Amino acid sequence: MIAPRIGDLRDRVTLEQEVRTPDGAGGAASSWETVEELWAAIRPITGDERLRADQVSGRLTHEVWIRYRSGVLPAMRFREDTRVLAIVAVLDSGRRTFLKCLCEERDL
Repeated sequence: MIAPRIGDLRDRVTLEQEVRTPDGAGGAASSWETVEELWAAIRPITGDERLRADQVSGRLTHEVWIRYRSGVLPAMRFREDTRVLAIVAVLDSGRRTFLKCLCEERDL
């Protein structure tokens, strides 16, 4: 795993976590709240097309590198302007200097 240099963290992203609020009828409303604004290095990995529900849909994956911080989970996501990158996996660089987050780009 080749970690980026600190100067490669040029993308400003927002780390968000999902918040579920009871709606009073037995269900819950879901919203996203900001955890932190971070500098990141976003690197594209793959792109492909899949057949879902009789429709062709595209899928883009990225690796997002950030400085190490505890508490980053696959249930979270990154937002960069209008792009949403859902975290699929979080990998430590080995020395607790960086986190490599494998992400999938999603629609809002």
